Amino acid sequence: MSTLFTPLTLGSLELDNRIIIAPMCQYSAQNGKTSPWHAMHLGNLAQSGAGLLIIEATAVEPEGRITYGDVGLWDDETEAALAETLSAVRSHSDMPIAIQLAHAGRKASCEKPWDGGAAIDPSHPNGWQIVAPSAVPFKDGDPIPEALSKSRIAEIVSAFVESAERSVRLGFEAIEIHAAHGYLLHEFLSPHANKREDEYGGSFENRTRLVLEIYDAIRAAVGNSYPVGIRISATDWVKDGWDIDQSVELAKLLDARGCDFIDVSSGGLHIDQKIALGPNYQVPFAARIKSETNLTTIAVGLITEAEQAEAITFTGQADAIALARGILYDPRWPWHAAATLGAEVKAAPQYLRCQPRNLKKLFG
Repeated sequence: MSTLFTPLTLGSLELDNRIIIAPMCQYSAQNGKTSPWHAMHLGNLAQSGAGLLIIEATAVEPEGRITYGDVGLWDDETEAALAETLSAVRSHSDMPIAIQLAHAGRKASCEKPWDGGAAIDPSHPNGWQIVAPSAVPFKDGDPIPEALSKSRIAEIVSAFVESAERSVRLGFEAIEIHAAHGYLLHEFLSPHANKREDEYGGSFENRTRLVLEIYDAIRAAVGNSYPVGIRISATDWVKDGWDIDQSVELAKLLDARGCDFIDVSSGGLHIDQKIALGPNYQVPFAARIKSETNLTTIAVGLITEAEQAEAITFTGQADAIALARGILYDPRWPWHAAATLGAEVKAAPQYLRCQPRNLKKLFG
């Protein structure tokens, strides 16, 4: 039997298989509210046969959006919009759906990618004042972020908790905390972005404090049985930055706290990153974390072929794989992987007549 298509447990949640749809921003919300595009997009992915669908980075406060088109979950209006979207998707799919809660930090207030993705000045109608651990911009020429006061840090922790409580109320089956790709929590982790001299900066213990505070606060709010995981960038790909050794130590701390899974990506923090791109380029990071902790580990990054994904799970490099661009390109990737590996996935009855037939048997 294919390992990729065996069940996987994330805390109290059991998945049919080990294929996870990674969060992918659509930049198509209106004032944080999901739109008809999201119902169509997520409905399509919910028919893919994957084991879990994680919706895009969802901002815990308006200032935490990457762009003015980002989804949020910070008030009753954004919650109601998400409820409507989820109702549409779930009316025809029982695929488990998780949410990624996020704050973009100094990489917030940007144009949509198809409009260039540039940072927007706070004085522009589509912009706002960005915040960060320290007053260090992502790149030269970008607006200077406001260094967060301790009171604002406390407000952001509370915002994560409130969004988590709304997520549970909406019926999301799991929460992923976004601490990767150069956004706020990753900024606190990396010495390249975090120049603070208080208890949130300097040492490894201090730089990891906010991530652990947010995890602990969410865990206290949702209970021990509700699945909560985290996405990290295992390395900045820049000298003297956040790296795999520190990621392993953070993973151990999260493991001891009962974290249900870790989604291992990389990069996004520094403009001078040098990423060695290639198939499976991030898998060794996931493999090391899996080997040194008890955390259920998800590998991502240029995993494009069924046999490739099967090898990752079969050899124990990771417990699951996540797809992003690959499943946008081929929304039935799990169907095709199952056919390749001799497995089966759940499909809507409306689509059953499209399954391949043995032509020799039919016409021979």
